[in-house]
Amino acid sequence: MLHEQVRSLRKDRGMSLRQLADAAGVSAGLLSQIERGNTDPSLSTIRKLATVFGADLSTLFAEGPPPAVHVSRPGKRPKLSGAEGHMTYERLTPGRTDLEVLHGRIAHGESTSDEGWCHPSTECAVVVVGAMSAEIAGLRYDLAIGESVTFDSRLPHRYLNDSGAPAEFLLSVTPPNP
Repeated sequence: MLHEQVRSLRKDRGMSLRQLADAAGVSAGLLSQIERGNTDPSLSTIRKLATVFGADLSTLFAEGPPPAVHVSRPGKRPKLSGAEGHMTYERLTPGRTDLEVLHGRIAHGESTSDEGWCHPSTECAVVVVGAMSAEIAGLRYDLAIGESVTFDSRLPHRYLNDSGAPAEFLLSVTPPNP
């Protein structure tokens, strides 16, 4: 899965671990652990690797052609995490190029990124536990359980949680992008 894709993409481009580490701004030791499947990289690291490879996030999780029917089970899903694990995503969809659905968890006081970022997609987030906010193009949208926000992801955006309790949300992105 992810570790195999990172190794394969690195080798396809004729890069050493050190070259990829320097280009992505991460340590060669971390890349070695990722390639061996000994650690789950943060979302920030995955985005950096995708940028170096000129690929989208779904490419890094490619598992071959997606099945006609995919069942996603808790505890067996690929995970993405933010710094220090205060924000995590579980992929609910297989590696596809048309749609990605994630189950996000965000701790109190955390955000999905320090600043808003953009990518050419459409995004929809629905809160399933707690409350959180979406910051889109500098405007803040507070969301409670059952509420959702849909927007053009080319607008700078991020999700944050200052509600006092953990929050969970479902996030759909089409097409997937880093």
